[in-house]
Amino acid sequence: MNTRKLLPLSAVALAAALALAGCSTGTPGSSATSMPGMDHGAMSSSSPSASESSQAVGDHNAADVMFAQMMIPHHAQAVEMSDMILARQGIPNEVSALATRIKDAQGPEIEKMTSWLSGWNQSTQMPGGHSMEGMMGADDMAKLQAAQGADAAKLFLTQMIAHHKGAVVMAQTETAGGQNADAVQLAKDIVAGQEAEIKEMQQLLTTL
Repeated sequence: MNTRKLLPLSAVALAAALALAGCSTGTPGSSATSMPGMDHGAMSSSSPSASESSQAVGDHNAADVMFAQMMIPHHAQAVEMSDMILARQGIPNEVSALATRIKDAQGPEIEKMTSWLSGWNQSTQMPGGHSMEGMMGADDMAKLQAAQGADAAKLFLTQMIAHHKGAVVMAQTETAGGQNADAVQLAKDIVAGQEAEIKEMQQLLTTL
């Protein structure tokens, strides 16, 4: 599969993101990749409360807005990839469990970031001309859709590692330049959670 560090946000990914509450896509092997759905603890296991939403509407800057606009479709693609693997037969239990955790964590985070953008009177769509790290291309997604059994599990892990790496890069950018406390905290949670999952997936690959 072709690797790429940056891929312009596609209309397909954006449409999928909005459908999940936005949620959907990265390229394996790229040094920068995705953020997608990880287990970030209690913060990602439930929808934002009224108080959280109120706090998030406070001070924010352009970095906070861009972080949310980019992470929504990035998370959405991770959810889409997880759905693909969960629909397959013959997938090792450990891989299916990981895909479930990713999906369960990132869905609520998409809702959280969507609510922030709404409170900031900002579009959930990224301005044209921006690119995201770790997003899968259409050919990568097609290969994952077609793969079966152990091959599908290996491809999912390889692609998701790249996707997670991209998310970590974007989250680190937010922690360095963001202003909104809630957004910066989510970015820190993404870095910690996804770096741990990258190690987990690399270990799983050695067993397949």
